[in-house]
Amino acid sequence: MLSRRHLRTKVLQSLYAYFQSGNHQIDQGEKQLLLSINKLFELFIYQLSFLVETARFAENRLEEGRKKHLPTAEDLKPNFKFAHLDILTRVNDNKQFRKFEKLYKINWSQEQEIVRRFYNLIKDTDDFGRFMSLESESFVAEKKFMAVIAEKYFTTFELLQSFYEEKSIFFVDDYHLVTYMVVKFFKNMEKDFGVETPLPSLLNTDADADNEDLDFVKRLFRETILHSEEFGNLIASSTSNWEQDRIAVMDMIILKMALAELISFPSIPIKVTINEYIDISKYFSTARSKVFVNGILDKLIFDFKNEGRIVKTGRGLLND
Repeated sequence: MLSRRHLRTKVLQSLYAYFQSGNHQIDQGEKQLLLSINKLFELFIYQLSFLVETARFAENRLEEGRKKHLPTAEDLKPNFKFAHLDILTRVNDNKQFRKFEKLYKINWSQEQEIVRRFYNLIKDTDDFGRFMSLESESFVAEKKFMAVIAEKYFTTFELLQSFYEEKSIFFVDDYHLVTYMVVKFFKNMEKDFGVETPLPSLLNTDADADNEDLDFVKRLFRETILHSEEFGNLIASSTSNWEQDRIAVMDMIILKMALAELISFPSIPIKVTINEYIDISKYFSTARSKVFVNGILDKLIFDFKNEGRIVKTGRGLLND
């Protein structure tokens, strides 16, 4: 479910924490990295559970409307389309989802005010109105609707974000990434998704796959640390009149990661590595980082190639 871009970002965040803490225990740093990835999945389950709870809240609200002393015509004939969403019923009935919901002790009974506010937020939107006015129900329409709800309204609902901030420091950093995961989950959901369907894995764990994800993050984390001093000296020597301590911390880590990847992962094309870390620098460092990272990598890659330190294998990579 996570792309390599996301995995590189998680490694970057963990390396930053590792270097800033002054901790020199790689094993401990690696455990924190893997914990941060596991927390992504926990938050993913939380968000699915929240959507299920919102539909449950809507159903209860509509049933209460029927019991009013002076119900309106709308109260007597409520539209249960959102409350009875088939796609959320399937999620709620899924064995793996229920297992993880229980494992993480997720319970929204004490957080009904958050649920109420989210329901009130979405039910007054044009997206909600258009879906509720559809004459026929379809699995595809429900998928699109849930993806829109997650993408547009999770990102702006600060009350829910504040709730997660109190749950875990990991949830704060990963809230928007998990929103992307939820959107992707609904968009990719197959029509046969049911009780026994396994939930998507965060990582590609196929042992036969080239550079499976768990190995990728662990190796990238360790190789960056093990060669940190060497790479730091190379980076500093490649910048005119610059010492290591004058280079932005995040720029330095990004460059060290890129060099570790270039050397340690022969099946990843050079161009892919360059483009990935230039793009990452746009979001995690200074305004000038893109140009700086690109320039240093170009120079060091030229030197590494001449020294035979970069060896790429696989079709289309030998002359990269």
